[in-house]
Amino acid sequence: MPELPEVETTRRGIAPHLEGRRVTGVVLRRPDLRWPIPPEITSRLPGQVIEAVERRAKYLLLRTQAGTALLHLGMSGMLRVLPRDTPPGKHDHVDIVLETDQVLRLTDPRRFGALLWQMPGETHALLDGIGPEPLTDAFDGDVLWRLAQGRSAAVKTFIMDNAVVVGVGNIYASEALFAAGIDPRRAAGKVSRQRYARLAAEIKRILAYAISRGGTTLRDFLAPDGAPGYFFQELFVYGRGGEPCKQCGSPIRVVTLGQRASFYCPSCQT
Repeated sequence: MPELPEVETTRRGIAPHLEGRRVTGVVLRRPDLRWPIPPEITSRLPGQVIEAVERRAKYLLLRTQAGTALLHLGMSGMLRVLPRDTPPGKHDHVDIVLETDQVLRLTDPRRFGALLWQMPGETHALLDGIGPEPLTDAFDGDVLWRLAQGRSAAVKTFIMDNAVVVGVGNIYASEALFAAGIDPRRAAGKVSRQRYARLAAEIKRILAYAISRGGTTLRDFLAPDGAPGYFFQELFVYGRGGEPCKQCGSPIRVVTLGQRASFYCPSCQT
């Protein structure tokens, strides 16, 4: 599944082509993705100028005066800006047509993505009550430490909870915990304030670096310009079960936490 850096990479790739441009039409080749596509997408979005392309968690927001289109890439989604006459493929489900004779095309083979609508002044239910963005001043070690008090859940599961902090997915949670030297199995409530300060700093550093490198290349993800990211070559633990730790040489272990594979070094992480 595309994680926060991939979504932010997509936002940065499409924003210059969309912001300030008028939507002249919307082509829906199916009525639903993960959920039904609301009628406002075809009734309210055409004719509007896209004032901003923003990201909240893993959602992309196309803001207009009439409301905001919410896009989620799901497990296999991809957005690209293409000439309007580009023939659609089998999995090209949505075209948002622009006044520039280009389209923002949503491709989603598995159809786990979403295209939804948020009315002006409202917050969509999927965005209501979620935690702070990890790359803002609203997120730090103190936030993690306060929310962790009394929690017995594994710290990796804890930092992947969108109510705690948004967008820290499986890959980057594993990498940040390794960089902070914290065993992902440790109970969230048993991690010290000092160690949470280090963990928050590593989450910020690793996400920012991954964004600068174009995100992690996953099987189903390509950046909007068609170029894959390269951060995957620098992962320390994720996907390296049984391989030697790059730091100490111990075999990387794999454990299931919250129904997700979690990779860690038994020597470097305590």
